[in-house]
Amino acid sequence: MASELNGPLAGFLPFEHAPYFDFTDPGVAQAQKDAFALVRSRHVGRTFPLLIGGEAVNGAGTFAVSNPGDTREQVWHFQNATSEQLEQAVQAAQNAFQSWQVSDPLQRATVFMRAAQLLRARRMEFNAVMVLENGKNWAEADGEVAECVDHFEVFARETLKWAQGKPVYPMPDEHVTTVYEPIGVVAVISPWNFPAAIPLGMALGAIAAGNTVVWKPASETPLSSYLMVELLFQAGLPRDVIQFLTGGDDVLGDPLVDHAGIRMIAFTGSREIGCRIYERAAKVQPGQKWLKRVMAEMGGKDATVVCADSDLDAAAAGIAQAAFGYAGQKCSACSRAIVEDSVYDVVLSKVKAHAEAMVVGLPESNAATGPVIHGGSLERILKFVEDGRKSATLVTGGEKPEGELHGAYFSPTIFGDVQPADPLFQQEIFGPVLTFTRARDWRHALDLANDSAYGLTGSFYSRDPQKISEARRLFHVGNLYINRKCTGALSGTHAFGGYGMSGTNAKVGGPDYLFWFLQTKTVAQRY
Repeated sequence: MASELNGPLAGFLPFEHAPYFDFTDPGVAQAQKDAFALVRSRHVGRTFPLLIGGEAVNGAGTFAVSNPGDTREQVWHFQNATSEQLEQAVQAAQNAFQSWQVSDPLQRATVFMRAAQLLRARRMEFNAVMVLENGKNWAEADGEVAECVDHFEVFARETLKWAQGKPVYPMPDEHVTTVYEPIGVVAVISPWNFPAAIPLGMALGAIAAGNTVVWKPASETPLSSYLMVELLFQAGLPRDVIQFLTGGDDVLGDPLVDHAGIRMIAFTGSREIGCRIYERAAKVQPGQKWLKRVMAEMGGKDATVVCADSDLDAAAAGIAQAAFGYAGQKCSACSRAIVEDSVYDVVLSKVKAHAEAMVVGLPESNAATGPVIHGGSLERILKFVEDGRKSATLVTGGEKPEGELHGAYFSPTIFGDVQPADPLFQQEIFGPVLTFTRARDWRHALDLANDSAYGLTGSFYSRDPQKISEARRLFHVGNLYINRKCTGALSGTHAFGGYGMSGTNAKVGGPDYLFWFLQTKTVAQRY
């Protein structure tokens, strides 16, 4: 097969997204079941270490990670890092930066390509780990692990592209170059809902650029991160390039963000925490020699607009999949359906039918919809639902499902006749709750879609080329999808990141992402 490019990527095969497993195939399904048995024999019951300076170390006691699908089961334990270990980790990352910043970009790319090969061979194991600690069903977990394969492939190529620098307009008596250099130690602070792909994307951006990383995963889902770090080490990444710390926010929250040795914070999580990080990082600490850079992705309140001329069956299916997949726990999830009045009742009826057909049950059994991550999250969702019963029309759901389920399960829920000022319409719920709002016409629908502090993803359904052209210009989101659902971004193709309070618009998996982790140097040499 021909190389992808003749320049720095000569020798690479053309990029292809990792295909998803077909779990309707009995053989594939059995292989996934076998992977659960493997994980239970290999990982369940183990206690995992911190990774500092290339060494596995213990902290001040451990904490348990529970299976959200069956909270009676504690699956594994991780360490509580101490303040002293945070200091050691930052110092180790600073020491490693001295050599990693001048490492050969081709070798960095080679590590990533090797990691992709290793992950392909272990995808079902990684799927099973994610299901057990995160609560995704098989397809949702597989989609995320496949995205990690894509990340490795994409960042290998981006490493070499950015290492070439950029051309400038010439001078008659000078040779002038623009090159990009790494910046230092990057703190990667990640959420529980995408415990492998999100921290991996942020960490690879840092490492590809020549930086070192202090990786702090969410306490609910640390093994999906830990295994990815160990995979990178197995692929040849020097073990001191990533420091892996788990534990409480009293040690790894504000103290990590404030630390004078941290050059940049790459964060994905809630709006509240993202804004706190943004504010604290602006303060120059004693001994700090730079202004900290912050990259933050902070959620969404994503809308799907349905025009009267659209394929209503396709729109309804896309809305249901995007709203209730992984129990709505995606920052890209559809939480607002905004439908032209003339087809509102038809679309609502179709989405209701999809929602009520979804089986709520154990993720390990590959049920369509599993639990939310924990009881605290469920309590927050229940408060929205309780208040929503007073301000809107409950169409379906709004309750815990029947049956012997040990976890924070909640039925797919739809509210109709939701007004734009309603908290249901404006606030991120982060659960399987969808609102329906009537629009006078398609332009009014766009106005309603833009009536949000967030601007992450959105969908627009129409057959009219003129309406689509207008939507491309007027729908103010970082990721706009036409005639398809608003979830399922693919690394390298759908560069992901939003507007407004959705964050700083860093587009992971896109052609500009590495710029966030680099600084620009212009060198002019007189002849």
